[in-house]
Amino acid sequence: MKARTYGPFPYSPIHRRPRLEWPGGARVALWVIPNIEFFSLSESMGAGGSGVKPPDVPAWAARDYGNRVGVFRLMKVLDRYGVRGTVALNSDLCVQHPEIIEECKARKWEFMGHNESNTRRLNELRSGRESRTIRSALDTIAKATGSRPVGWLGSGLQETWDTLEFLAAEGCEYVCDWVNDDQPYMMRLESGRRLVSVPYSTEINDKPAFEKRNRTAEEFRDMIVRQFDVLYEEGAESGRVMAIALHPYLSGVPHRIGALDAALEHILRREGVWRATGAEIARHYMSRKATH
Repeated sequence: MKARTYGPFPYSPIHRRPRLEWPGGARVALWVIPNIEFFSLSESMGAGGSGVKPPDVPAWAARDYGNRVGVFRLMKVLDRYGVRGTVALNSDLCVQHPEIIEECKARKWEFMGHNESNTRRLNELRSGRESRTIRSALDTIAKATGSRPVGWLGSGLQETWDTLEFLAAEGCEYVCDWVNDDQPYMMRLESGRRLVSVPYSTEINDKPAFEKRNRTAEEFRDMIVRQFDVLYEEGAESGRVMAIALHPYLSGVPHRIGALDAALEHILRREGVWRATGAEIARHYMSRKATH
């Protein structure tokens, strides 16, 4: 899209929209997004690191713990509650850690594109590299998993003015970088293509909660619970999305995993919660739009 003062969608106050109905009359679509990422030891850790030149062993090792140990704790908890994750996947992980891909596939989790590596972001690439990077990431994930992703979350949620067009041209159906709503909405691009924005979260997200705001595990649990309770009440009038963004090296450590377990137990004791993937949310929303 061209540089502009507002996004490629109309401003829409939530109380003036048609009622959004989820399958089975659910009030809330529960969407859990494990960010399964790969960081190269030979590259700068960027915004998530300590500013130390490579090899930044402590910062790198903490993240590698997530891939060696933490992700499997997350899987065990999500399995307990029958929740299928939507993996925000760095495509480099397909080559480096195919064992993790195998475990995700066994659980029928969804995969969405999340750049090649978290050490490289779209808005930092040289001119002309972005479209090739997006295509390479999606192609690599498709080869490793057997299905091409239809969703995308940028590393650091970063985009350029061209990102949405490149994603739509590669067959993506939804994008999660725009954290400005509690419901999906339609993006209409200058090419005539469309993308659904599915509500991700930088609030109910363990990375800013633990690394920027220094929340305890109990405080993060309470944040999840309070967020859900409000959305559940509002969802009686029109459906909401409850996104929980997780990173295995943060929520997958022993002293925090119980907080996630307790939060999911609270959420899933209620009726009217749809356990959904990103593609299911986007496609249901598109089908509803097509009939109105």
